Amino acid sequence: MNLYIQLAKYPTFTIEEVKEFTLNVKTAYFLLDGLIKKGLVKKVKNNIYSVVNPATGQIYANRYQIACAITDTAYISHHSAFEYYGLANQVFYEVYVSSEVRFTNFEYGGITYKYVASRMDEGIEEVRNTRGIRITSLERTLIDSINDFNKIGGFEELLNCIEGIHYLDEEKLKKYLDIYNKQVLYQRTGYILKYFQNRLNLSVNFIEYCKSRIGKSMRYLINDSKEENLFDKEWNLMIPDGIFEIGDQGGNILV
Repeated sequence: MNLYIQLAKYPTFTIEEVKEFTLNVKTAYFLLDGLIKKGLVKKVKNNIYSVVNPATGQIYANRYQIACAITDTAYISHHSAFEYYGLANQVFYEVYVSSEVRFTNFEYGGITYKYVASRMDEGIEEVRNTRGIRITSLERTLIDSINDFNKIGGFEELLNCIEGIHYLDEEKLKKYLDIYNKQVLYQRTGYILKYFQNRLNLSVNFIEYCKSRIGKSMRYLINDSKEENLFDKEWNLMIPDGIFEIGDQGGNILV
């Protein structure tokens, strides 16, 4: 039996997978160490390994497969999910990984894997055509990113990602908003998506749904903005002056 060929079936693997093809733990570690010394396997981090493609010298696992192997509950989220969907304007050298189990941020192959606390169990999907990738749905990605744009990606990049979206399921958006159940998130989501309403074919009912849950407290669209803030009475939000301009009928955004 060729252990290299057997392990190549996995984008990433742990010592547990190696043990399945050996008689005992000592043998598993001995054979794995041999593959590493021959340059046929590389260690990504503690107990995460990937087979090396001899033609390129690079491991078979991509950044998203590595991310999802970090913990049993890990999945791609926020800007990294937008990247995977091909909607990001910029490609970051960071992968945002949500997980129920905390892990220490680490770097491998020039990519930093950053921990984000998992907010919910809903809206996580298995990628069909690529093994070993779990990712937030488009709707969940959007709501997560609106909630966290001050620290993940930024407002301008968020707008660029939204511009590439052609359809959103309103019921899913409502579900994730309700799970968060945060006044400021209803405010920000309603304010932002109202400007994209025609582009995304969002109903008036959805906008009114967000508005009905904004409460009476005034909040800021962007925390710690250096720009002068103007009060938007409709959404009870302080908006940085000139944050964006919207063309007629939900036209192009000039940031």
